[in-house]
Amino acid sequence: MEISEGRARVVIEGVKPEIDCGRFPIKRIVGDKVVVEADVFADGNEMVSVRLRYRKEDVPGWTEVPMEHITNDRWRGAFTVGEVGRYLYTLTGWVDRFKSWRNDFAKRVATGDQDIPVHLLSAAQLIADAAGRAAGPDRQIMKNWAQTLKSAGVPHDEKVRLALDEVVASTMDRNSDRQFAVTYPRELSVMVERDKARFSSWYEMFPRSSSARAGRHGTFRDCEARLAYVAEMGFDVLYFPPIHPIGFSCRKGRNNCITAGPDDPGTPWAIGSEEGGHKAINPQLGTMRDFKRLVNKAEEYGIEIALDISFHCSVDHPYVKEHPEWFRWRPDGTIQYAENPPNKYQDIYPFNFETVKWRELWEELKSVIVFWIKQGIRIFRVDNPHTKPFSFWEWLVNDIKRENPDVQFLVEAFTRPKLMYRLSKLGFTQS
Repeated sequence: MEISEGRARVVIEGVKPEIDCGRFPIKRIVGDKVVVEADVFADGNEMVSVRLRYRKEDVPGWTEVPMEHITNDRWRGAFTVGEVGRYLYTLTGWVDRFKSWRNDFAKRVATGDQDIPVHLLSAAQLIADAAGRAAGPDRQIMKNWAQTLKSAGVPHDEKVRLALDEVVASTMDRNSDRQFAVTYPRELSVMVERDKARFSSWYEMFPRSSSARAGRHGTFRDCEARLAYVAEMGFDVLYFPPIHPIGFSCRKGRNNCITAGPDDPGTPWAIGSEEGGHKAINPQLGTMRDFKRLVNKAEEYGIEIALDISFHCSVDHPYVKEHPEWFRWRPDGTIQYAENPPNKYQDIYPFNFETVKWRELWEELKSVIVFWIKQGIRIFRVDNPHTKPFSFWEWLVNDIKRENPDVQFLVEAFTRPKLMYRLSKLGFTQS
């Protein structure tokens, strides 16, 4: 083990909250207090001072708050997160010579120690050293205190009172000797989200089913007419399944029938046709202008639109022709469609995340999220994220939130608890 400073004596361990040794951020909502605890101690009987340090990730300087000793070398401090985004926090501690001296001196005075004058001279030296580190008014004030403690003309009792004065203690604390301070080796992080990440009420609506007239395909304009109804019930999120063009090849009919009738619209999750893919709108629903109008109208009712993100394709998606390497091919020369035996989804092609062109695939899928953010969407319900690599989600969610910290991702997954917990650690907000 390499030792860079053998005179550093403080140990910092048992820090909480800390997830997987700082590998993942903890989560809080704007306005929350982040309470941090740790075991901090040094060899011997000298006292230590501990500070909790925090900052917004894009702010260079640390803010410090004192940590208080609870019991048994356990310390606690807290700070409030005031903005959406990522915060960092860590701890620093040092053997505090003046605090140790003051603690011992109070006991000496109480027991009538005969060496009080010598110990007052030690205090004078500690205060004079601190004056050399100080700036502003503190410097001269502490020089005066040191002179007072050394002066033969000042009464003994006055010196004792000065040495134990709370103002002296707080001033020394501000200018403590941190030459051998130890800082916790990890900068831990907090992902701070807006209040809707804690709780929201979702209403699901299929836009194509929103028409007031039976048998007619609904539109975004029809959805507008239902906003008051949704708001009346107290919902603040209106969730749409995929609104993209739907494939025609292998289109499913009613009740998952493999042969669709001429009027069967297909499943919205079979995304993509000649009319476009994940960045296009099903023309039967309206135009992009209609969609943006709906988003703005919803805001007037205190409602946010949440979009479904389903990272797979229909047989007719442009990606299939443009990037055949993004899919898994079977020995018979066909692309592997989605299956969850005994269920078969012949109208849907999953992406092959093990493709040699995985970087290009990742960037393209990220661009889908960025595209809809630009259209005013801040909440995404992600379809079956547990069937895509964890590394992909960690990269995507963190990259998106770095530029758009108010964006939220909801997990839609019917899977095992440990997988869900991992998705939570990767940055998903709700499930």
